[in-house]
Amino acid sequence: MRYLPLTPEDRRDMLAKIGAKSIDDLFTDVPEAARLDGAVDLPARQTELQVERALSKLAAQNTPASSVPFFVGAGAYKHHVPATVDHLIQRSEFLTAYTPYQPEISQGTLQTLFEFQTQVALLTGMDVANASMYDGSTACGEAVLMAARVTKRKKAVLAGSLHPHYAATTRTTAKYMDIDIVSSAPDLGGLSGIADMIDDETACVVIQTPDVFGRLHDLTEISEKAHQHGALVIAVFTEPVSLGLVKSPGEMGADIAVGEGQGIGVGLNFGGPYVGLFACKNDRNFIRNLPGRLAGETVDADGRRGFVLTLSTREQHIRRDKATSNICTNSGLCALAFTIHMTLLGEKGLKTLAQINHETACDLADRLGAIGGVELLTDQFFNEFSLRLPKPAAGVLDRLVAKGVLGGIAASRLYPGEMEDVLIVAATETNSQDDLAAFETALREVL
Repeated sequence: MRYLPLTPEDRRDMLAKIGAKSIDDLFTDVPEAARLDGAVDLPARQTELQVERALSKLAAQNTPASSVPFFVGAGAYKHHVPATVDHLIQRSEFLTAYTPYQPEISQGTLQTLFEFQTQVALLTGMDVANASMYDGSTACGEAVLMAARVTKRKKAVLAGSLHPHYAATTRTTAKYMDIDIVSSAPDLGGLSGIADMIDDETACVVIQTPDVFGRLHDLTEISEKAHQHGALVIAVFTEPVSLGLVKSPGEMGADIAVGEGQGIGVGLNFGGPYVGLFACKNDRNFIRNLPGRLAGETVDADGRRGFVLTLSTREQHIRRDKATSNICTNSGLCALAFTIHMTLLGEKGLKTLAQINHETACDLADRLGAIGGVELLTDQFFNEFSLRLPKPAAGVLDRLVAKGVLGGIAASRLYPGEMEDVLIVAATETNSQDDLAAFETALREVL
């Protein structure tokens, strides 16, 4: 028999308690079109060997990122992760470690989180960083909630060049906190109109750099304008390697810096799991409203150095109405991978890696921009840029795949019905000169 812990009477009592007539009432927010009508259409059970064969056939239909020249970015980047990273994170001391509620038996985990926080703070030019979050998009949403708590305001301004997935996550997060989200139109050229949207009711302005189209922005003037109105500046990034070469959010006057850490130590992993980075200025009000948790350094009764959870503001730790976040994990293993890779690189290594990325992207932009009918739209970029093609980008990408090149992301995939001819291209240290030549040749042939 199946184990059914609830009797029909139990279920009736529970439904009556919450005022629902049936279990179906619990799903009224799910559109009818999205609900399954009828039995689940699954094949009959199979042996393990049969399942492996079936899944292998499905997987063989994919074009793996490592099998062809790969130029896809827009929030997830293919970087080389040294074998040392994978070897170390699979050590039992790290792989089996759980949430460090008991510091006396979690010193190794707490110390790695402390080191991670230090690296993120240095990378972003900020004073304080938390022990990571789910990913960059949820970190962005949480930053807006934090800004609303700090400023006691309910309006957030989003730049149109913020990654649309980040914007969508932020809107969903803010909706139930009654925060008004206003956004400028997607802008390939810069940040036009953003400054004019900031007023005395604004809690924060959210700007990504490099933005979703690859363009770099100096936030200094926007920061000054926002601060004049008492608003906070949230700087967003999706490519952490860029911070090895460009101005940090802290240097540009940002109050909060959030982003995706996947580009350092974490593979593409079919889109996850990733690791969110979150840092802010050293302000008591900021720190008390920081989501997630902070690992801190202290000394024990004998004066020996030790590590603890200095601040735990999640609903698991304190009363729900006092919690600043419902983030229930910190992507600890991915954070560890980030820290190990950063430690292996060091400051000099990170700068060198960033320089290689930028030079490779410049080389590719020159090659592709010289093709007839192709226009380079991004004049200031790190390792990602946008092109205008003489044909719809989605169709061009399909033809490039047939020639063995994964050539980027069609902007229309991120903005359905818009920018049909715009292609977003990323290049990293993993792209060889042969890869660049293959892309150039294939694109010339396709166009």
